[in-house]
Formats: sequence, structure tokens, C-alpha cells
Amino acid sequence: MINYIWPLLLIVLSNVFYQVSAKSVPDVMNPFASLTITYLIGAMVAFVFYIVINKDVNIIQEYHKANWAPFVLGLSVVGLEVGFIYAFKAGWPVSTAQIVQAAIVAVVLIFVGFGIYHESITWNKVIGIVVCLAGLGLINYR
Repeated sequence: MINYIWPLLLIVLSNVFYQVSAKSVPDVMNPFASLTITYLIGAMVAFVFYIVINKDVNIIQEYHKANWAPFVLGLSVVGLEVGFIYAFKAGWPVSTAQIVQAAIVAVVLIFVGFGIYHESITWNKVIGIVVCLAGLGLINYR
């Protein structure tokens, strides 16, 4: 059970720190300059964890196993982070930006799951889409 729960707890905790950090990037700082620091720290932490967990495996051998996914993931992460930084600079509240994007992403991923991974679209998911869209309307209602 803990193997099922701890990754989501890590995601939640990391996402809270992520949103607070993205909102706290100084307005006068270029978001891409900020990301150079972010990715240097991220690369160092990932490398240390790689060495600690995989003492006997050569990282170059691991790189040879890569497909397109790590490259697109890198581009996606830049888009996410720059998007959030600019959204916060534009005045989105930290309490709203994450919820709005998460609801939209959830709806889009239902169709991605169906189209690419052949996951079923159930009535529960359809009702969930309606609830997400209603929630977006309520959150953004002024």
C-alpha cells in the first residue's frame, strides 16, 4: 500500500513547493534565466540520486536506452514552468492557476488516454468532465 501512496504524496508535496517557487520568481527576473538555475539544481540532484541508487550502472549505458520521451519531457517541463511563471506574473492567483490547468489537463487526458492508450471512457469520466467544467466556471466566476 505504501508503494502506491508515497509517489502521490511526493507529487503533492513537490507540486506545492513548485507552485510557491514559481510564484516567487522575482518579477524583474527573466523566467528563462531562472530556469537555468532550476535545471542546474535539478540535474545535480538527479545525478546524485542516480549514483546513490544505481552504483554499478554506467549512466552512458542508460542514455543509450533513451527514446524520444526524455527529450519531449524536457521541452514539456520548460513549457510548464515558463507558463506558470508568466501566468503568475500576469496576476493569476497561486490558488487558482494550478486548479484551472489541472482540471483542463484532466479533461484533455481522458481523450488522450482513449485515443492513444485505448483506455475506456466511462460514464463516470463523462460526469467527471462535466463536474470539472462546472468547477472551472465556478472558480472563475467573478
